[in-house]
Amino acid sequence: MKTRELTCIVCPMGCSLRVELTDEGEVASVAGNTCPRGAAYARDEVLHPVRTLTTTVRAAGTDRPLPVKTDRPIPKDRLFDAMERVNALRVETPVRIGDVLLDDLFGAKLVATADLL
Repeated sequence: MKTRELTCIVCPMGCSLRVELTDEGEVASVAGNTCPRGAAYARDEVLHPVRTLTTTVRAAGTDRPLPVKTDRPIPKDRLFDAMERVNALRVETPVRIGDVLLDDLFGAKLVATADLL
């Protein structure tokens, strides 16, 4: 069996979690959580980790970067692929907060998090 130690990020308590994995990579047990959400987070994190991507995009006609983020988490193992697509992107101004800049970034939309007029 393999053990993974995690800190839960679901709430401010930050429980120290211990996840026991079988030799086949399945979750055998989760310990240390004070609520069911912590156990669900631990299972998801060791089996299918996801992250919300936050970064900036270049905009035509200005040196000011445009802050952006995905509208939902994407698979952690696709972050570098996502950044390749984002780095190739150059948007035209004006851009409003909430504007969708990419429709499908590994299952998420890339949206502007600020106005750039």
